[in-house]
Amino acid sequence: MRLGVFLTSQYPPGSDMVSALEEQLLMTRLARDRGWDAVATGQHYLTEGMSQLQLVPFLSRLAADAGHMTGVAGILLLGLHNPVEVAECMASLDVIWKGNFVFGIGLGYRDVEFDAFKVPRGQRVRRFEECLAVVKRLWTEEKVTVDNDVCTLSNVTLTCRPVQRPHPPIWVAANSDAAILRAARVGDTWFINPHATMTTIKRQMELYRAELARVGKPFPRVLPIFKEIFCARDTKTALEMAGPYLASKYKVYASWGQDAVMPGGETFQQPFESLLRDRFVFGSPEECYEQLRPCWEEVGANELFLRTHWSGMPVSHALASMRLVSDELLPALRRIKAGG
Repeated sequence: MRLGVFLTSQYPPGSDMVSALEEQLLMTRLARDRGWDAVATGQHYLTEGMSQLQLVPFLSRLAADAGHMTGVAGILLLGLHNPVEVAECMASLDVIWKGNFVFGIGLGYRDVEFDAFKVPRGQRVRRFEECLAVVKRLWTEEKVTVDNDVCTLSNVTLTCRPVQRPHPPIWVAANSDAAILRAARVGDTWFINPHATMTTIKRQMELYRAELARVGKPFPRVLPIFKEIFCARDTKTALEMAGPYLASKYKVYASWGQDAVMPGGETFQQPFESLLRDRFVFGSPEECYEQLRPCWEEVGANELFLRTHWSGMPVSHALASMRLVSDELLPALRRIKAGG
């Protein structure tokens, strides 16, 4: 079982973002020095209610402190971008990370972002898939010609090619059932989200497996899952130290409409105690292990990405959680195999 830290780098408006960056680097160095395997970060634009560093420059800076760890774009909102820009920037990141980089992508769900980049309703999925197709062609073909509403290319060659051949692994984030099927078709693996309950994820895994079989693709060698976690000496302490910050994070998600794209009418607009159940991981190292167990025993995941810092939380809390995970949870995770 591989272990990664997910750094959102989101802070309250008006925060000192230079100091905030140093906090993110502290978490990166702790993960590196305690033997974690990967570091990931995501992307949003125009984030009302919080400040956030952008994915490409942030991942570029993290590479300097990450050492052996894999860098993960988790995720780039692919359909908002020009495919030439994406192909060039992600190839450059693959070089910066010395070929130890993952290209994670997702559709997105916020109208303010789609509107900002002039992606019309009814064309979002098509734009996403067309952009991915062009990116892959630019990475693998010597000369590329394309003429569509996203870009016009005439016999062009990419400026920078990825180190990895044919290209970095493509992890597709997905929440809705339709997105799960799309992830099976267009990606190398599904990057499982932290928002759904484990009951929902287990049901969706059956959809994912069925779609892989339908299109003739094997089950992926790597299956990553992203979890919200806080590890302390006991559940009461974990909830006191982290509960208010994670609850606030999901109130923001609800205001953005994140739960509107969740399957089965799931909503984040509920008391934190019920939102926590079957979704987030809180407690002692032993309790966290038991709450995480379905990830590998029932879903088959073999890479865990843990987010343990949210906007407004003192970095000392996150570092304390990471130390407990490193010292008492990571050794147990190393002994397990996906599927049991």
